[in-house]
Amino acid sequence: MSTLVVVGAQWGDEGKGKIVDILSEKADMIVRYAGGHNAGHTVIVGQETFVLHLIPSGILHKGKTCIIGNGVVFDPAAFIEEKNTLIKKGVEIGDNLWVSKSAHLIMPYHRAIDRAAENQKGTRKIGTTGRGIGPSYADKVARIGLRISDLLDAERFREKLKVNLAEMNFFLEHLYKSKGFDLEPLLKEYGDYAHQIAPHASDTYLLIHQAIRKKQNILFEGAQGTHLDIDHGTYPFVTSSSAIAGGACTGAGIGPTDINKVLGVAKAYSTRVGSGPFPTELHGKEGENLRELGKEFGSTTGRARRCGWFDVIAVRYAVLINGLASLAITKLDVLDTFDEIRVCTGYRYKRTVLEEMPTEGALLEKVEPVYETLPGWRESTLGTREFWKLPKNAQSYLKKIEEWTECKVEIISTGSKRDETIILKHPFSV
Repeated sequence: MSTLVVVGAQWGDEGKGKIVDILSEKADMIVRYAGGHNAGHTVIVGQETFVLHLIPSGILHKGKTCIIGNGVVFDPAAFIEEKNTLIKKGVEIGDNLWVSKSAHLIMPYHRAIDRAAENQKGTRKIGTTGRGIGPSYADKVARIGLRISDLLDAERFREKLKVNLAEMNFFLEHLYKSKGFDLEPLLKEYGDYAHQIAPHASDTYLLIHQAIRKKQNILFEGAQGTHLDIDHGTYPFVTSSSAIAGGACTGAGIGPTDINKVLGVAKAYSTRVGSGPFPTELHGKEGENLRELGKEFGSTTGRARRCGWFDVIAVRYAVLINGLASLAITKLDVLDTFDEIRVCTGYRYKRTVLEEMPTEGALLEKVEPVYETLPGWRESTLGTREFWKLPKNAQSYLKKIEEWTECKVEIISTGSKRDETIILKHPFSV
């Protein structure tokens, strides 16, 4: 038996979907423990492309149990649409997919507040997707949130929603000058959702611990990345949940001693969506070139991602915060055409070179990257499946990443398809 947590080691969009999909082959259970449908995982199986937002990508493998944990904020409409899309594509969904009764619901007023609040921020916009993630987590912490268990009890749901609407409509109408919501239409809409969700609702912590007792392989997948974590990210330009490995404990209902290994996923360069500090960001033609080569557009929003060179300081911070045992490096092939490749090994702030990640966001916005330049390989790595077949300079690049981040590279993605991957050591071989 082995339990593995897979996290993003940068600002999200590292290619976790493909890595989770590959590792799911040897997993018995796949658990999503944080975030909402603002996260998108793109997985290519044969000629078919799947974009998953809530449902773990392990659902694409037969015989796997997939769980959406209590730490996820859950949009019923998004879940039902995603489920139906998968079924139309031939994916079998039944008692292999479960949702925690303790997961909090995203309501229409959460989306309305999310958009209205973002519009008022002006130049300090966070870059939210406007899907209600933050306001839903805010209600959770304020202890007024609605859970799936509430949704399945019509009378209790009516009572709690009526109270919530009085407060939320006040905010929308008086603070944000937006239209509020009526009780009865919401009750009808969510009553319809309840019937479709009920067959999947469960006390998922019990299912997880039953799998642990049976000594099954369990994969816990996070959403977004370390630097978007609510506590340890570039606050306030972060998501509203615990994106790091520790979030698996609270978001799935397991203890730290239940985790055997943590794998971090990082691109061979860096990207970021939305606002916030990004020390290695490339502007102009250089950044546009990297964006086009990497097809760096969000799978959830379609937004163009900001692109930059690999940031050792950012990834080494992720190694520490998550307790990473190893790294999966994705999109190595995107760098195939570069004569030289730069890697940020420090931040210059005034007259000092920082070798560790500062926690003050305001300071991080003022640093300048200190680069080391490595020779490119100018050969195609696309689809390479064995490390020794990589160009020598590509091998050297990966070894330097290991050296600088102080973390072993165990998986290398050389393309978007499942088999375009080098696995030096399988994380489930613990």
